[in-house]
Amino acid sequence: MSLAAEDIAFARDLFSALPDLSTRRMFGGLGLYSEGVIFAVMRSDGQILIKAQQGPFADHMASLGAEIWSYTRKSGTQSAMPYWTLPDSALDDPEEARDLARQALDALR
Repeated sequence: MSLAAEDIAFARDLFSALPDLSTRRMFGGLGLYSEGVIFAVMRSDGQILIKAQQGPFADHMASLGAEIWSYTRKSGTQSAMPYWTLPDSALDDPEEARDLARQALDALR
């Protein structure tokens, strides 16, 4: 499944307040970048996930009820990616989405 143009437009609009926002298609989904740094992905199912590696920002995402992106490998073992679901409230509030993205970028730098 590949993202529709409307999905990409939604993500770009949601994070439009970030400086030098760019996107790149990848693996049927989308990478979202600010000033060349990836801070989020949109999976092929349209779900937006914010990058949060182990540490205070990942803890903050967990406290918001976000879930880490995990999957089962062919071997049957579980693996986790450093991306957390964007809270539903942030999908309806560009300011909240922007604030979480800025926190992610601060933690990545």
